[in-house]
Amino acid sequence: MWQSIMGFVSGTFKPAADLIDNIHTSEEEKLKLKNVLVELQNEVTKKHIELVSKQMDLERTLLDAQSSIIQKEANSGSWITRSWRPITMLSFLAIVILNALGIITLEEKFAHDFMQLVEIGLGGYVIGRSAEKVIPSIAKALGSK
Repeated sequence: MWQSIMGFVSGTFKPAADLIDNIHTSEEEKLKLKNVLVELQNEVTKKHIELVSKQMDLERTLLDAQSSIIQKEANSGSWITRSWRPITMLSFLAIVILNALGIITLEEKFAHDFMQLVEIGLGGYVIGRSAEKVIPSIAKALGSK
C-alpha cells in the first residue's frame, strides 16, 4: 500500500522535477526549486498517509459497530432477536428456489430488485459473521502496537 502511495506521489511530481532539470538557470537555483518540490512532495505524501489512516480507522469503527450489533442480537434473551437474520435469509432462499423451479414467478423488475436485496443480505450476514470472528484478533494486534 505504501509503495503505491509513494509511486503515485512521485509519479505526480516527476514532470515538475524534469522541468526543473531543463530550466536554463544556475545549479543553485535548480537545487532551490528541487528542494521546494521535494518538500511539497513530502507534505502531499504525509497528508495522503493521514487520510488513508483515517479511512482505516473509520472502517474499523464501522466493523466494530456491526460486530457489536450482531453480538447483542446473538446474546439476546429473545429467540426472535437471535433468529431474525437466519429466518429472513432462509425465507429469501425459499423464494429463490421456488422461482427457479417455476412454482412461483417473480416479475422481472421485482426479481432484479429482490436478487440485489438477497446479495446485500448475504453480504451483510457473511461480512458481519466474519467481522465477529476477525475483529477481536485485529483489535488485539492493533492494541499491542
